[in-house]
Amino acid sequence: MGALLGLVAGVGLLLIWWAIAVPERPRERRGTAIGRRRTDLLADAGLGSLTNTHLWLLQLASGFVIGLLILLVTRSVVIATVFAIGGFALPVAVVRRLRTKRRSDLREVWPEAIDHLTSAVRAGLSIPEALSALSHRGPVALRPAFEAFGSDYRASGRFSDCLDALKARLADPIGDRVIETLRVTREVGGAELGTVLRTLSRFLREEGRVRAEIESRKQATINGARLAVAAPWLVLLLLGSQSTTLAAYDTPVGLAILLAGAVVCVVAYRIMLRIGRLPEEERVLR
Repeated sequence: MGALLGLVAGVGLLLIWWAIAVPERPRERRGTAIGRRRTDLLADAGLGSLTNTHLWLLQLASGFVIGLLILLVTRSVVIATVFAIGGFALPVAVVRRLRTKRRSDLREVWPEAIDHLTSAVRAGLSIPEALSALSHRGPVALRPAFEAFGSDYRASGRFSDCLDALKARLADPIGDRVIETLRVTREVGGAELGTVLRTLSRFLREEGRVRAEIESRKQATINGARLAVAAPWLVLLLLGSQSTTLAAYDTPVGLAILLAGAVVCVVAYRIMLRIGRLPEEERVLR
């Protein structure tokens, strides 16, 4: 048993290392729609160094490890199978959570970044210089992306290509709007750039205040829904140590009941999130 556990742990660690340590491959827009959506999800979550293949490997490793742990605790293949399915979906849920948090964090700091950009433009700096200056004076969360933009522009001098690379690093709807505004101003000229940026900054601050108020009011409901979904499965784990419970669920009928309960929990939770979800801005200016 000890050798088996060591082998299983080694395989799980190898899969996790492979998913994290393998060098990033160039992102391709070809492939299935599901693959593109998953790749975009990773980029929006700030995990652009991972690919769709890495995410699949993480899901397999997570499902395998969680299923094995539950099997060792409960000695029930049926219960372990159900929890393994949940473990398989866990990495995607974590990535979605990271995307939501990242977008929320960037939404808070973009007004400050736009204010710095407006001040730099009014002071007479060119648009590339103003963007490069954000690597020192801008919000900390955005500095790495603008620092990379400055390095790219000094190396190539191709403003449009550097903007495309910056937009891919930011992977943010607000960043797309700002970058396309700067691109159009650079190409066709315009004296209203400062006004447009100030208006955008004011709009983002007002939207941020409204969102923060709504989020604070609905958070208690969301937490209650999460607890309601998790409670039956915690109870199942506690009952899984009893032989009568194992005998009841280690049958095809028991597996069907557990799978039906899992589907009901997932569907109800997704419906609750859909009803209470605030409108999210899509990246239409990729």
